[in-house]
Order: sequence, then structure tokens, then C-alpha cells
Amino acid sequence: MNGGHDLGGMQGLGPIAPEPDEPVFHADWERRAFALTLAMGMHGRWNIDRSRYVRENRHPVDYLSSTYYELWQKALERLAVEENFVTADEIETGRPLQATRQAKAVPVDDAMRRLGLGTDYTRPLATPPRFAAGDRVRVKDTMTVGHTRAPRYCRGRAGTIHAVHGGFVFPDSSAAGRGDKPQPLYAVRFAAQDLWGEQANARDAVFLDLWDDYLVPA
Repeated sequence: MNGGHDLGGMQGLGPIAPEPDEPVFHADWERRAFALTLAMGMHGRWNIDRSRYVRENRHPVDYLSSTYYELWQKALERLAVEENFVTADEIETGRPLQATRQAKAVPVDDAMRRLGLGTDYTRPLATPPRFAAGDRVRVKDTMTVGHTRAPRYCRGRAGTIHAVHGGFVFPDSSAAGRGDKPQPLYAVRFAAQDLWGEQANARDAVFLDLWDDYLVPA
């Protein structure tokens, strides 16, 4: 999906101004939005790929005018409605309007244990990877209305396989609820000038992790 989130190579957005000694959270509501997102995710009704897609899949004006944790909160509200944890009217009014709830509290100790374990997205492969280190590949110049981890600035551009990471869940399929569709994940090296033109430094390179479905031989 090409949306407001896909900013690589975009111009006219102004300078990047890092905040010195930036705190983890700028306000208490951000801390709560973060905690609620993690807690609701533990119900297992959506995965990380779907949650990313829901954050990204909004009008560019809405996306670019929202802060980081505003996007988290808006995505959580949408997911909670889609999964029937709450209704849109309940979010609008801030009051429960149904007698029963599907959400359950997760004990703090259990939540911390599960967060510490993380999630393994590696998967076995049915066939060997098509490409090996040193192979030249090109990113397919395609566009999808769904989730993708192939930035638009690299589509249609050629690079070199730097490393083969092994088999991983394919996020495009996972976000759409179509299963893991395991496939090879590669680190691909692109010369900066092949992405940005002659104005880029000839000694610079960009490394992107890209799934097999994104690539064709160059």
C-alpha cells in the first residue's frame, strides 16, 4: 500500500529535528495507549502485521497530522471495533453500552513473562531459497492496496543479495489473515546512486530486508 507512512525518498517535509534527551513518553496518555495496545494484543485476535497495516491504512492527512501514539490509539480503536470488543458508539461516548465484554484482564506477571519471551517469526521452508549472496535481483515494480514491507523507493530498482536470513512469515499474507506463507527473507544491498541518482554519494549503500515474493532476477 502506498500511503502517508511510506516516506522514503519523499521531499518537502521539512528538516528532521531530533529532540535532545527525548523521554520515552511525552504524556501519561501515551503510556496508557502503549499498555492498552500490548494488553489487547495478548488476546491473540490480531497479529503484528495486521496492527501495522491498520496504523498505516488511513488518509495521509490523518496519518501525517497524528503523533506516534495517536496512531497506536486510533489503530487499537479500529481493531477493537472490528473484533467486537467494543462498538463505535462506545468509543464515541466513552461508555459501555453492552452487557457483556469479550476482553479479559491479563495478570501483570503473565504479561511481563510473555513480553519477555517475544514472538518467533522464523519458519521452515519447503524449498531452498531462490537466491544466494552475490546474486543480482530487482524489486518488482508493483503496487498493492494491502500491507507490504517493500518501500516504494526501491521498487523497480536492482540490488545485490548481501545475506540470506532464512524462512520467515510473509507480512503481506499475515496482515490480510491469509496465513504465514513462509518464504526466504534476504538482506539486499542497493547502491545509493541506484536509488537516489547521481546526487547521492557513490560510496553509500542502503540495505533492505526483502521477502522472496518482492524479487525477480536482475
